[in-house]
Amino acid sequence: MIYRTLGRTGLKVSQLGFGAMRLPMKGEGEKSFVDRDLAVPMIHRAFEGGVNYIDTAVGYCNSDSQRAVGDALVGWRDKVVVSTKNHYYGESESEWWKLLTDSLERLRVQTIDIYNHHGLNWKAYGESIEPRVGQWMLKAKEQGLIRHICCSFHDGNEALMKLVEAGYPASITLQYNMLDRQLEQGMALAKQHNIGVVAMGPVGGGKLGSDSPVLQKLLPSIRRVPELALRFVLANPNVTMALSGMSTMQQVEENLAAANDTVTLSEADQAAIHEQLGRLKAMADLYCTACGYCQPCEAAKVAIPGIFGMYNTARVYGLWEAARAQYAGVLKNRPHWGGPADDCTECGKCEDKCPQKIPIRQQLKEAHKALTEGKA
Repeated sequence: MIYRTLGRTGLKVSQLGFGAMRLPMKGEGEKSFVDRDLAVPMIHRAFEGGVNYIDTAVGYCNSDSQRAVGDALVGWRDKVVVSTKNHYYGESESEWWKLLTDSLERLRVQTIDIYNHHGLNWKAYGESIEPRVGQWMLKAKEQGLIRHICCSFHDGNEALMKLVEAGYPASITLQYNMLDRQLEQGMALAKQHNIGVVAMGPVGGGKLGSDSPVLQKLLPSIRRVPELALRFVLANPNVTMALSGMSTMQQVEENLAAANDTVTLSEADQAAIHEQLGRLKAMADLYCTACGYCQPCEAAKVAIPGIFGMYNTARVYGLWEAARAQYAGVLKNRPHWGGPADDCTECGKCEDKCPQKIPIRQQLKEAHKALTEGKA
């Protein structure tokens, strides 16, 4: 395993981290829980393979992830960097502290190594972190309950750069993969400021977990798209670690094999991949740039940009399996996510607002047909 320094924390961490968000589950719905018989051996195998960083959060796996990680840490605590998150940004200090003490109990630890503000954005930083929540974090650190103040981040590149310039977090966990590279400039700035960068979603939340004839051509020497996706993230010099949410032992073994290989992508490989990804992105933007001008759909609440995003992911990048699975979720959970394509009433108002003059009504029909192909 290759180890890197996580910014100014000084911690030597494996370049592959275990994300405990998608652990195997038992049961259905609200009664589901982590299957310890499968999850704990997976986590132990990762530790045995050199992974020394595990990340969880209060709500992961139907709020059972922290307890499962705590079970897996028995006998390993002194060898592993433990990361978890606090999602509270309100005004009740007692509620924030309760989340911290609950996490300590569930994880069975005296100290949390990496304690993150969960899902931080620039607005929350200015309105919550600076005036009060950041002070609670400092108190917890002074008391030895946490070691490093960090955050997971969900915002744009401009906000990331502002957060980096503020110098508050010691490391930032953010979204980065072959299909989502919008934060690269901010990541480079974080490296300059000695802030660790943990890249979550290296396989795009599962989108890059299946094979694609298009992406397999990016680098012929690597045929498996998940491996290519992981290597792409690890090849970025501004990334400290790729945090992969693993749900099967096979995924653990495949990720270990890639992360333990000292042979990374060459500069020529990276240049070729960047060029081809740029071409594919430009092609996707020809269809729909997700500007959102077509929203809201007043007649049927159809989530037009999201549906086109799935459709374009499939037809441009060849990721049909992932796109169809995502769209199946939309159909199953309507209307909470937004209306699916077949809810369109064909009023045409969206087309009047589209700056690209996309024939939205027709493309919604095409998207629905393509994304339900082979489905009942």
